[in-house]
Amino acid sequence: MTKTEVDKDLIRELAALMEETGLSEIEIENDDDRMRLVRAGTAPAATVAIPAAAAAAAAPTPAAAAAPAAGEGDLSGHPGAVVSPIVGTAYNAPSPDDAPFVQIGDKVTAGQTILVIEAMKTFNEIPSPHGGTVRQILFENASPIEYGDVLMIID
Repeated sequence: MTKTEVDKDLIRELAALMEETGLSEIEIENDDDRMRLVRAGTAPAATVAIPAAAAAAAAPTPAAAAAPAAGEGDLSGHPGAVVSPIVGTAYNAPSPDDAPFVQIGDKVTAGQTILVIEAMKTFNEIPSPHGGTVRQILFENASPIEYGDVLMIID
């Protein structure tokens, strides 16, 4: 059994890059060497705050802009939170020319497709976990998302 030498300087550089860019995970491979770093603990809370602020800034209607302000903070414990089951890119419509799956104020039923997440060139339809009214949409169309990010609030 051979012992692999760890390049501590490379790990420090990658950790600094992750901190600088807000990445929660990074993986590199070179020949037979492979290294994967995953930030634990604070990453989900930080990624939840970013989409909420971005959604508030990009909201086209006054009602949409007011919705995130009313629910500021960590929404992961909200009973109507819809969280991302995978890492990828979130889209609010099936294609750029189509209408969004849902908008704030829409009534949805359990199992209804509310967005798609592209991961590894595969589009995954995300169903509503329960019926209700869409109160908040916390991601921008075509934005990167992480596992566990709160994407919507459906009451």
